Amino acid sequence: MEARAIAKSQRTSPIRTRIVIDTIRGKDVSDALTILDNMNKKSARLIKKVLESAIANAVNNEGADATTLYVKEARVDAGPVMKRVKIDSRSHTKRNDKRTSHIVITVATK
Repeated sequence: MEARAIAKSQRTSPIRTRIVIDTIRGKDVSDALTILDNMNKKSARLIKKVLESAIANAVNNEGADATTLYVKEARVDAGPVMKRVKIDSRSHTKRNDKRTSHIVITVATK
């Protein structure tokens, strides 16, 4: 049985978030939470929230045992990009993209 959680339009770039999410893919849920607790990154805190939500979905909706869960799928998709203007010297303008991420985590029983 599987359960899923999604966090959309999180204010962190997908490239930085993928570095963190690659460390927990395929791991046991308790190991993944421990890894995320010990990482000093903004995206680790966001991913931990999504993982805890997926665990709660599995336990409450599917009736799964939390000790038998593992991270089946963990991916980060690019979200909408907020385009901003940065003023440079001599009144030149440059585009400053504020990227966002969609975090998707699926947990399943072994």
